[in-house]
Amino acid sequence: MNSPDPVLDANLAVALDALLSEQSVTRAAARLHTSPAAMSRTLARLRRVLQDPLLVRAGQAMVPTPRAQALREEAAAVVRGLGALLSPGTGADPATLRGTCTLQAADLVGAALATGLLGLTRREAPGVSLRFRAEDLEAGPALRDGRIDLEVGAIDHVDPETQVEKLLTLRMVAAVRPGHPLLGDPLTPARLAAAEHVAVSRRGRFTGPLDTALAEHDLRRRVAVVLPGHLAAMALAARSDLVCLVPAALPGMAASPLTADATALGLHLLDIPLALPPLTIGMAWHPRQAADGAHRWLRDAVRRTLRSAPPAGSPGL
Repeated sequence: MNSPDPVLDANLAVALDALLSEQSVTRAAARLHTSPAAMSRTLARLRRVLQDPLLVRAGQAMVPTPRAQALREEAAAVVRGLGALLSPGTGADPATLRGTCTLQAADLVGAALATGLLGLTRREAPGVSLRFRAEDLEAGPALRDGRIDLEVGAIDHVDPETQVEKLLTLRMVAAVRPGHPLLGDPLTPARLAAAEHVAVSRRGRFTGPLDTALAEHDLRRRVAVVLPGHLAAMALAARSDLVCLVPAALPGMAASPLTADATALGLHLLDIPLALPPLTIGMAWHPRQAADGAHRWLRDAVRRTLRSAPPAGSPGL
């Protein structure tokens, strides 16, 4: 019965490379941080596996056999390959990236992202195309299935495996057209409640945190219309007396890129005299992409875009 073929494991391949490079048991042992005795035993094992002496004594030195000389470059290549295979992932060079990045975002977040992210992509990763999807997919399964690469916005789903990073904390302000009746006099909860509102809810809800805050003052507002996105709501507010809530930067922060479209429409932004919960904008991704170099570049590009404010006086991003 034939004996099984010997297996050259990774440790033996590394030892073979060191022995053939150093042509010395002592120096090979020092290189691999082991003892000369252990390296001598490894050399003996290599001789049995390869059925060749590999290194033979010539005076005070050791010289390689013809088989060892033939194996030297191959052994070095194997060790280099093992090092590349087992080393931590490195960041991808954006200039070499190719393909499509798919992001899911609400319309206002998508509008704030699109121009700045496209500019970064053209400069750094010209081989990458961007696809923005509306909030028409359940983000958790879509991230898990790879239908989207990144969700950006108010992350309101809780999936144990989803990784989330907060990007911006914003406050809600009231946006009204020039000449609106609310302009001029100080805005009070009663005056805000007396105005008609356009609400934004992709689920069609008429109430939200503002209604809860008004109820604490025994006040109720009238919501005349509910729209699924902020852009349509702001456009309607710009052409009517409806009040629209939009996210803006906290005091002391740089201007929020999410209010650029409100400014472009000529809307005036009014501080709301009520304690409303802040709005957190973040991004979410599936952990299988956490260490991927291309996905790390995408997350960094989104981070840089949303955390940069538009130039003063700019009509938009």
